[in-house]
Amino acid sequence: MNKSDNKITVIIPNYNNQKLLANLLESLKQVTLPHDIIIVDNASSDNSTTYIKTNFPEITLIENKTNTGFAHAVNQAIKIATTDYVLLLNNDTIVTESAFKNMFDLISTDSSIFSVTSKMIQKHNPNLIDDTGDEYSIMGWTKKRGFNHSVSEFTQSGEVFGACAGAALYRRLVFLEIGYFDENFESYVEDVDISIRARLYGYTSYYCADAIIYHYGSATSGSKYNSFKVRISARNNIYLLYKNLSLWMKIVNFIFIVMGIVIKYLYFYRKGYGQDYIGGVCEGFRTRKQLDKIEGVSFKNYLKLELLLIKNTFKYLS
Repeated sequence: MNKSDNKITVIIPNYNNQKLLANLLESLKQVTLPHDIIIVDNASSDNSTTYIKTNFPEITLIENKTNTGFAHAVNQAIKIATTDYVLLLNNDTIVTESAFKNMFDLISTDSSIFSVTSKMIQKHNPNLIDDTGDEYSIMGWTKKRGFNHSVSEFTQSGEVFGACAGAALYRRLVFLEIGYFDENFESYVEDVDISIRARLYGYTSYYCADAIIYHYGSATSGSKYNSFKVRISARNNIYLLYKNLSLWMKIVNFIFIVMGIVIKYLYFYRKGYGQDYIGGVCEGFRTRKQLDKIEGVSFKNYLKLELLLIKNTFKYLS
């Protein structure tokens, strides 16, 4: 099949970790669904770019002079892709042979499906799930669906709140309608932001139980929690609330949002990151107006979102 006939472009943002990137690229050789590949390198200081040029000259490589963050990197690639679908992959993932085809078959069933998330499994502990999609609640909390559950669970495909951009398939032309990943987020929860935006425009996200992708996890940032991750995630969660919720939703959910911030602060305080969390929240409020708020959305779609957030809150508490 000619490259121009491909339906999917695989997009890999990369920052160092040449060894893990090599593992991913080797695993892509076994994928049955024909695909293009674009790698966006965010000024790696190792030999990642040399490795790509030497061993995979057919791959389109974008070399940034500075680390521009996840959102900007993937946007660069999405904008030059010519296929109907784009599949985002973290550089610390390993794909299985039929994962792409299974996601492609699912997204092809309904034109209202914006994204399909995979069943991400922890590479270092393959008996446990890493992620099966994103959830979001009226308390302003994001959650990795299925995290640390047994791989024997979550065996049914179905609708989820949003896709984890670490390994998910997207309908490319929808980006032209709803906008690209918001680069103000840089990294972290930018995929939740675009999932909310897609829902407000009437699109949905699905989970594909048969799309198995392994994930090392925290390979770029270094750990589950660190000062940078806690601060930027706290800031970005304020951004989510500011730009995506209507005024009436902010009023209705106000007490729950405040409760969510307080509970998160106490959690991170015990972890030793209380100041980082509060610093991120304050930065979010201070810089929120640089974001473009969602406009022109029907009350019906806002109401659907609100009901879904309430439903997800009960999931958190159960």
